[in-house]
Amino acid sequence: MIMQLKSQRGITFIGLVVVLAIVGFFGIIAIQMFPAYSEFSSIKNILESIGKGADFDNLADDKIRASFDRNASIGYVSVISGKDLVIENNIDGKKVVTAEYQVVKPVVGNVSILMHFKASSDQSNLDMLKK
Repeated sequence: MIMQLKSQRGITFIGLVVVLAIVGFFGIIAIQMFPAYSEFSSIKNILESIGKGADFDNLADDKIRASFDRNASIGYVSVISGKDLVIENNIDGKKVVTAEYQVVKPVVGNVSILMHFKASSDQSNLDMLKK
């Protein structure tokens, strides 16, 4: 009499614990990173709205910075302020406002995540700055 063993299917308890640990680790990282990306989205929207203003090219730099600070307080932006903005003219002579900053979020112990963000009132300007 030959007995055939049925092959088992499924995941073992140890395998389940390992999978949950990996998913949990990446979940913690995602939770840590979400506020920084949400704030970056607000900064990008503020810069785009400032850049689309009718008299944007004629505004003085201090007026642009003050406008950013007003909008930043409404949008709960705390990582940068108007004084951190770089205001310059592009090749066409059009005024461009750029914000570049880094955010460091601790994960566990001495392990941290460094996120580098760059936003501009003109998307074509960002493409040129990457090169």
